[in-house]
Amino acid sequence: MAGYSESATDRRFNYEDLRDTVAAVFAATGMRAPDARLLATTLAWADVRGIHSHGVLRTGDYLHKLTAGGVDPRGVPFIASERPAAIVVDGANAMGQIACGFAMDRAVGKARSAGVAVAAVRGSNHCGALAWFAMQAIEHNMIGIAATNALPTMAPWGGLDKIVGINPLAIALPAAGESPLVLDCAFSYSSHGKIRVFHQKGDPIPPTWAFDREGHPTTDAAEALEGLLQPIGEYKGVGLAILFGLLSTALSGAGYGTELGNMTDGPHPGADGQFLAAIDIEAFTTRTEFTARVDRAIRQIRDSRRAPGVGALYAPGGVEAEIEARHRRDGIPLNAATVETVNQAAARMGVPGL
Repeated sequence: MAGYSESATDRRFNYEDLRDTVAAVFAATGMRAPDARLLATTLAWADVRGIHSHGVLRTGDYLHKLTAGGVDPRGVPFIASERPAAIVVDGANAMGQIACGFAMDRAVGKARSAGVAVAAVRGSNHCGALAWFAMQAIEHNMIGIAATNALPTMAPWGGLDKIVGINPLAIALPAAGESPLVLDCAFSYSSHGKIRVFHQKGDPIPPTWAFDREGHPTTDAAEALEGLLQPIGEYKGVGLAILFGLLSTALSGAGYGTELGNMTDGPHPGADGQFLAAIDIEAFTTRTEFTARVDRAIRQIRDSRRAPGVGALYAPGGVEAEIEARHRRDGIPLNAATVETVNQAAARMGVPGL
């Protein structure tokens, strides 16, 4: 669930202005204009939905990947192999957003005839917020599923070695009158990106988010960044992370776990992998009936009894939809460190900043 504390020093930005500024930064690396705009759009979209851990906070990191980190700004993904309902996509060492956008688009196309289609991606890189790609299928009256590997930041349950990534999963279901049902979550209580935001703000983190280097729960964001992320559901979360990590990599031949790299030296460029699936609702039932049932499920959640002190109940994606409406109206709040990150990147590439 999205949500960060706001401070009096936060500045607010129009979504389109934020997107266009970051797109200009990426275009200056030699990226084709449509790719630069897509990459910037996914970051600004994450911010407008309150998912600042995957927003323009990452502009500087991505710029480094594209200029010195070995990622090809002009990489063109291609289909390496295919069957009627399955494809392997080689991302050509492009940014993960470019590879995943290409892969989901092809999966949607195949699902129109096959009913269900899966794309396994290799030769990719960090792909940002997975919900973007899962929701890509909704535009075509389909269910979208997306999963990815991640640098190892967790240990096997009871261990101390960073050998398991948080390997997130996103699922998006279209609705009729309600906002789409969207779940996007890693198999850790939090992510390094979210902890970075808390560290920037000087805020403590909840004790369930991370362990220090010795495996003790910590509320210190700095210690958390040096230590281990805590899995959700203890051993169950680690198990899910392992399985979805392998699903995202073993089918395509991408890097899994420590094969991907580490948090100290960074990822190996082009080693990431993803798994994307599109399910055509009309292959099973009518879209009208399906989306009506999704609406009823959402309303049942919203109208059910609340525990004392709880103001509202939300289905997955409901909080982000509310935040998006508010931020599109009032502007996206960004902390000073994030604004400085974007402006430094813009100055480096000789384009106007925020």
